[in-house]
Amino acid sequence: MLGRHFGSPFEGKWAARQGWRGHFGPGGGHRGRHGGGGEFRQARRMLAQGDMRLIALALIAEQPRHGYEIIKVLEDKTAGWYSPSPGIVYPTLTYLEEAGHVTGQAEGAKKLYSITPEGRAHLDENRDFVTAVLDRFAAIGERLSHMRRRDERDDQRSNSGPPLLRAALDNLREAALKRLDDEPEAEPKVVELLARAARDLKRP
Repeated sequence: MLGRHFGSPFEGKWAARQGWRGHFGPGGGHRGRHGGGGEFRQARRMLAQGDMRLIALALIAEQPRHGYEIIKVLEDKTAGWYSPSPGIVYPTLTYLEEAGHVTGQAEGAKKLYSITPEGRAHLDENRDFVTAVLDRFAAIGERLSHMRRRDERDDQRSNSGPPLLRAALDNLREAALKRLDDEPEAEPKVVELLARAARDLKRP
């Protein structure tokens, strides 16, 4: 019972090159410039092998939570990469309650869920898997936050300087990305061409 909403605003042409498809992230797609494929693919494999029930149970074990809070915690932990839909989370909580792993206390239109001794025992039996998934989520969140900061710095740089220079740099970036889209195996050659251009510019 895993959510279908994966992704971040920082996976675009790179994600297409990696062969990712489907609906990702709260923004509904990939729009990024950077890599990190191994880390993201590993997390997706772990999720595909796992169970949202265990992830929700682990978060409730930390402290009693509402369903919406579980969604927000996962979204915040992964910097938006993983945001399970309410259609996944609330049936999961209902299952956990019926299984005796959590109890739900009504608070108006919401329910506050707390873990039971049976739920804690079940979680302990699967602790290694849950810890691995949550650690991977945290690593992805840190990576995406770093990518955001780097993108912001790049955007600031690209918006500085004479207009003709900015246009030339934009054209160079688009040309490089298009070449990689058409020929992913050409990445070493593209990198060498860009490195050569940088060396030439540094010469007096």
